[in-house]
Amino acid sequence: MNDRRLKRGIKIAYGTGDFGRAGYNTLRMFFYAIFLTDVVGLKASIASVAALIAIFWDAVNDPLVGILTDRARTRWGRRRPFFLWFSVPFGLSFLLLWWAPPWQTQAALALHVTAAFMLADTFQTLVSVPYLALGPEIAPGYDQRTSLMSWRMFFNLAASLIAAGTAPEIIDAALKAGMSLRQAYLLMGALFGGVAILPFLLLFVLIREHPPAEEPSKGQGFIPTLRIFLSNKPFVIAGSIYVLNWICFDLLALMLPYYLLYWLSRGNLLARVELFGVGLAPETAAFGILLMTAIITLPFWNFLSGRTSKRKAYIIGMSVWALVQCIIWTIPEGRLLSSLWIAAVAGFTTSSAHVLPESMFPEALDWDELRSGKRREGLYYGAITFVRKLATALATFIALQVLSAAGYLSPPEGSLVFHQSAKTVTAIRFLTGPGVLLIILPTILLTVLLPMDRAKQERIQSLLEKRRERRAGKALPPGP
Repeated sequence: MNDRRLKRGIKIAYGTGDFGRAGYNTLRMFFYAIFLTDVVGLKASIASVAALIAIFWDAVNDPLVGILTDRARTRWGRRRPFFLWFSVPFGLSFLLLWWAPPWQTQAALALHVTAAFMLADTFQTLVSVPYLALGPEIAPGYDQRTSLMSWRMFFNLAASLIAAGTAPEIIDAALKAGMSLRQAYLLMGALFGGVAILPFLLLFVLIREHPPAEEPSKGQGFIPTLRIFLSNKPFVIAGSIYVLNWICFDLLALMLPYYLLYWLSRGNLLARVELFGVGLAPETAAFGILLMTAIITLPFWNFLSGRTSKRKAYIIGMSVWALVQCIIWTIPEGRLLSSLWIAAVAGFTTSSAHVLPESMFPEALDWDELRSGKRREGLYYGAITFVRKLATALATFIALQVLSAAGYLSPPEGSLVFHQSAKTVTAIRFLTGPGVLLIILPTILLTVLLPMDRAKQERIQSLLEKRRERRAGKALPPGP
């Protein structure tokens, strides 16, 4: 019954909200680390510490905002007011993130980068957590969640495609026009920061919330809240899959620009690759093919999960991804065209990795509601985002420390060609290929152990609907 209630227009309206988040996050995932080392001029070891501190704050503020949105009560609802209040600061703060300051010391640069990241991320959290928490509220059914996430990921991947594909071209065009690399990145930040504002304002106008079934509960403290999470087995397993899935993607996104520049482009910042007769930056070609394939194959994963299950479909997708990571290690130096074929296969798996964990996770929230009688999307999404970002911070820290230990050097300012040592390039190749594979394998194992399936989720939904109907019946005034 729930699967027939959610109209396509609502799915599309909700999905557009991820357009603003995705462009912002894609640029930060793909290009921010190399921006810190090669443009700001931070040593890789120092950049890793700055990133660790900043991303730790990024993780800490998520559960706080999650609790805040669960308790909010306004005439617009619990989640929508955050889109109205914070969408403009969210977009404007992106500009600060891509400003390379003129400070002369590594300590001053690290402090600036950390502060800019923390400020930009705070505003991002104030729109992202309410947005994520809104999804399970408007799509309660098993297959409707997969459908809603497919629409959301269509806009996510479309924005990622535009961001990852055009950002290198914007930077190359700015360099050819005589701008410095610092000015080119700042221009890119201004363009995409402005674009990030509009989707959340539209979301505020187009989406209506369902009123919560219960009054906001008071905080229970850290230990009791931790017990709630740990006692929810579907949350522990689905949450672990969600976290590991995004660590794989975040680590790959972190390393791909280094891999493309120093292995496949041999250190040439203005290298071009021919695609259908058009010369493109390697990043534009690789990311464009990857994300275009991901968009095209979204309906396949929606269809496959509907015919089988989310769990089986995801295991297939991750198994193919594991194969891709092995192939990445074997691509010879300078073979840019070979990488484009791999990008197409990687896009096929990226599609499943974007949709299926996002649609599996809300089922743990239904299990919690069945036991507790409370809807706590904000609390759960805040907690899982906290764990994900903390894990990503550690992965980023370790990856940059490995690069530093391997002798990574920042290119001199103004240089357009720069070569890293053989030891450094080997480290880059390992982190981009086998390093990600080491995270994919336990993700597949956990998916096998996931206790939720379609039958169990539909049974939970049936019990929840009966409970809501009883509550609604008790709330009706007595007849005449």
